[in-house]
Amino acid sequence: MSLIAILIALGLEQWRAFDWRAGVERAFVRYARALERKLNGGTRQHGVIAVVAAVAPPVVLCAVAFWIADAVHPALGLLVNVVVLYFLMGFRRFSHALSAIVAALAANDLPAARRALAAWRGGSASADLGSADIARLAIERGLVDAYRQVFAVLFWFVVLPGPAGAVLYRAAALLAEEWKGPLPGVEPSPVVQSRSEFGLPARALLMALDWLPVRLTALSFAVVGDFEDAVACWRTQAARWATQDGGLTIGVLLAAGGGALGVQLGGMLPTLSGDPDVRPDLGLGDPVEPDVLPSAVGLVWRAVVLWLLVILLVTIANLVP
Repeated sequence: MSLIAILIALGLEQWRAFDWRAGVERAFVRYARALERKLNGGTRQHGVIAVVAAVAPPVVLCAVAFWIADAVHPALGLLVNVVVLYFLMGFRRFSHALSAIVAALAANDLPAARRALAAWRGGSASADLGSADIARLAIERGLVDAYRQVFAVLFWFVVLPGPAGAVLYRAAALLAEEWKGPLPGVEPSPVVQSRSEFGLPARALLMALDWLPVRLTALSFAVVGDFEDAVACWRTQAARWATQDGGLTIGVLLAAGGGALGVQLGGMLPTLSGDPDVRPDLGLGDPVEPDVLPSAVGLVWRAVVLWLLVILLVTIANLVP
C-alpha cells in the first residue's frame, strides 16, 4: 500500500501542483513563530518544550486519522496516505524552478536567471553572478530540495506507520529552518545566543532524522551516476561543509552529487555585499556549466526510480510467505 500511495502522490504532483499547498507550510511556520514568542526563554530546555509542542499535534493527528481510516477500510487509509504525501512532497517545485533557470540561461537572459534563482532560494542574487555561478547554485539547491522534499520524506513515510513519519520529517525541517540553531562545534555570537540556544533542539532533531536517509540518498546518487567519484568525494570532502549552512548533512549530499555528476560544486561566489563567499570545494571534474543542469535533473529522477524499485522489492519480499 505504501508503494501505491507514493506512485499516486508522485503522479498527482507531476500532473498538477496547486499553489495553495504551500499554504499548509506557511500555516505551520506561523504556528512555530507563535510558539517561539510564547516559549523562547533563551534556553535549550525551552527549545525542547517548543519542539514537542510544534511537532506532536500534526504527527499525532495524521497518525490517528490514518489508523481510523484504515480501520474503516484500507482504501480510506490509502487515501489519507496519498493526500498527506501530495501535500508534503515537492519534486515538481524543484524541477520547475530548475527548468525556468535553464530556459533563461538558454536565452542568454542572465537577469531573468538571477531572478528565478533568487525567487527559488528566497532571497536576492548578486548582479555579479555569471551563468556558471547560477548553474552551480541551481544544482546545489536542486539536490538539497530533492532530498528535503522527496527522498527524506519517502524514507520516513516508509519507515514509520502511516503518514506519521513524513509529517514528522517535514515539521522538523521547517522548525530547524525557522528556529535557526548553531551548528555543532560553532560558537554562536552573543547577539543571537538566545535564539540559537532555543533553536538547537530543532536542529538536533533534524540532524538525527537526516543521518540515515541522507546517506542512502548519497548512495543512490553514486549508484545511478559515477560511483567511484561519488563515493570518493563523499568520503574525502563532505566534512569540509560541516561549518556551512546545513552542516555535514548537506556536505554528504553535495559531495556525492557533485562526484556523481562529475562537476565541481561549492567554491567561491560573489555576494551582494561585495565580499566573496568562500565555500569549500566539493565534487570532482569540470566546473559547472549551464548545459549540466538537465543532467542534474536526470540524476535525481534516476535516483527516485531506484528508490521505487527498492520499495517494490521490499514490498514483494514482505508478501512472500
